[in-house]
Order: sequence, then structure tokens, then C-alpha cells
Amino acid sequence: MTRKTTDIRQEEIKQAVLDIIYTDGLKNLSTHNLAKRIGMSEGSIFRHFATKQDIILSIINDVQNDFIGQLRKVSISDEDPETRLKKFICTTIEYLTANKGITMLVFSEASHNNDAALKIQLQQIFNSQKNLVSKIIFDGITAGTWDDKIPVENLAMLYMGIPVSLNIELILSGGEFQTDNYCDKLMQLMLKILKK
Repeated sequence: MTRKTTDIRQEEIKQAVLDIIYTDGLKNLSTHNLAKRIGMSEGSIFRHFATKQDIILSIINDVQNDFIGQLRKVSISDEDPETRLKKFICTTIEYLTANKGITMLVFSEASHNNDAALKIQLQQIFNSQKNLVSKIIFDGITAGTWDDKIPVENLAMLYMGIPVSLNIELILSGGEFQTDNYCDKLMQLMLKILKK
């Protein structure tokens, strides 16, 4: 049997952390439960990450690189603002659905552990999302497509509520629901607000 690389093992560990948080709750995230979930010893976990906090910081770095990176590409693309806004919303929903537990992890760890480094990273993620969606909205207003009386900051905050409502949907539906339908409904709502 081929031995797995460190990168593969680290990804397995991070995914197991998110799975445990989503299925069993943050209170059940222990190295014992983590090792059991992925079939390795607790000592093996610490060969890949020095501490449990390092695992969490690595997940947050993934959010910064992968998720915010995807949103940035959508926000600055040459497509029209309406297409970009829909892709932006759908990308958010798809990422959070594929990475169940990420929202619970990020907000719980930052608030409960009063971790300054984690709070800084969370603030950067939060600000990046708001700024990127605001850019799309401003572009639509500048193009004359959307109402220039719309308070962009308020609409950006409405977008920021997606993770909370999505978590509720995921929990109530047992993790199974149609992301396309959810995305379409949110886009329809945003367009009703934005249209002149």
C-alpha cells in the first residue's frame, strides 16, 4: 500500500475537522475524535500539524486562498454586473455547502477562544467579501443598470447574511438541499432590490 503524502494527510485532517464540527458539533472536536474519524493515531495527527490551533489556522488560510480567491476572480471579471453577482452568490453557496462546518468553525473559534490572530483573519475574510460584492454592485450602478439610491453597504451586509441562513438550511435539511434553487432565490431577491 502506498503511503499518503503529507499534503494529502493534512487535507484529510482538515476535512475531518469540518465533518466533526458539522455532524457532531464543535464541543466534540478533540484529537481523539479526529484520530478515530480518519483512522490514524493522535500522534500521527501531530506529525502533520503541531497543534489543534494550527489545523484551524490552516483551514482559515484555505478559506482566504480558495474561497476569497474564487470570489475575487468573479468580482473583477469582464462579465456584466448581473452575471457576476449571480456567480458571486452561487460561488459562496457552493463553497459553503461543499465545506459544511466552515462557518461554525470560523465564528466559534474566533469568538469563544478570543484568539487575536484568528479574529484578524476572520476580519480580513469578512472585509474581502464585503468589498468584492460591493464592487460588483457599484459597477452595476455605474453602468446605469441598478438604482443609484441603493445603499451599497447595506446590500453588502445582506449578502453577508448568506452563511448564517445557509447554515440553518443545511442543519434543518440534514445537509441536503438544492443549491441552484437557493442561489436563484437569493439572486431574485437581490435584483428586486437593485433594479431601477
